[in-house]
Amino acid sequence: MAANKKRRSVAAALVRQPPARAPYAVDAAASAGRPIGEPACPMRTPFQRDRDRLVHASAFRRLTHKTQVFIYHEGDHYRTRLTHSLEVAQIARSLARMLGLDEDLAEALALGHDFGHPPFGHAGERALDTAMAAFGGFDHNAQTLRIVTQLERKYAAFDGLNLSLETLEGLVKHNGPLVGADTEFHHDVLLDAIERAGLTASLHLERFAPAEAQVAALADDIAYNNHDIDDGVRAGLLTLDDLALAPLARTFVAEARATGAEPRRIIYEITRRMITAMVADVVAETRRRAGAMNIGTLDDVRNADEPVVAFSGRMAAELAGLKTFLFQRVYRHPRVMAVMAGAEQIVRELFTHYQTEPSDLPAAWAERTQGRPAAEVAQVICDFVAGMTDRYAVEEHRRLFDATPELR
Repeated sequence: MAANKKRRSVAAALVRQPPARAPYAVDAAASAGRPIGEPACPMRTPFQRDRDRLVHASAFRRLTHKTQVFIYHEGDHYRTRLTHSLEVAQIARSLARMLGLDEDLAEALALGHDFGHPPFGHAGERALDTAMAAFGGFDHNAQTLRIVTQLERKYAAFDGLNLSLETLEGLVKHNGPLVGADTEFHHDVLLDAIERAGLTASLHLERFAPAEAQVAALADDIAYNNHDIDDGVRAGLLTLDDLALAPLARTFVAEARATGAEPRRIIYEITRRMITAMVADVVAETRRRAGAMNIGTLDDVRNADEPVVAFSGRMAAELAGLKTFLFQRVYRHPRVMAVMAGAEQIVRELFTHYQTEPSDLPAAWAERTQGRPAAEVAQVICDFVAGMTDRYAVEEHRRLFDATPELR
């Protein structure tokens, strides 16, 4: 009980503390500009303008029918990539506000971070990575960059959205530096996409992204871990008794049950209390790190040896345990795995069919394959399939094949 009171007092103090602008926040007035020069907007900052362009993008609308965990026809109340992105944006804005960062930049990055996900989430990504193996593979962050720099075609003066360099940097580097001995992931596909976009010299690839991008990355963690719990319970894959044994969640089960509310409300009580605790932890730990690391400028954030925005060690350990729990009990549940196996088959077979019969692509896409070498044809097909919604992928497979997997 004392620990609960301490958490509530910390959260209350964070809310009461007036949000002064952090000296290391990105300054919209000093933006590095856009790849293609444009007159400044008289009504919006560069990052507000980026946010609006992302919201009005076709790729944003397609997130409505792209899988988060559960396929669209399994129920109207499960998260989609769109509702997930909105939830990430809400958390990112809250974190940025309390840390004195640029809220609009954090929100823009949250709204655009999943643009590159193909249909059926990670199942679709695995299928495309295999299909593109001979041409370098597939990476959803690289695909996001292709969308915002090339594939969105609505403006008269340029392809893509011509986002500010700070937003582009955050989209490709929210998980950390992309070059150097300490990088955690293999980024060849993403680095190739950056080079093709002509951005290699502009995005500080060897350094950390600004704090706003780090905020968006942790907001993603906070959102999907909590809301995958909610969706897992809704799907019948988890129970309250399961959560009482789960890392991090177990801390909040007893106090939520003590409210005497009905089970559906108890689940919400658990997740909302978890979100509050995780947000408070990030704010406290980030303030601690900024002080301990003498972070006073944006360059200090970029040149740091570790992220400035972070969970505390205790929270990070609990969250790692929760992710393992969700991986075992939700993401690798036999029911989910059976659906994802069928989804991978759909994406894989669509890609292979278009390679053999590019004329079956829509006319504008088929035209892009004519007279092109195999690698370029494969990229066109990859762009088309990656842009599909779950629903369209199923409909297209049914049009082209005699039998389509039942995703149930």
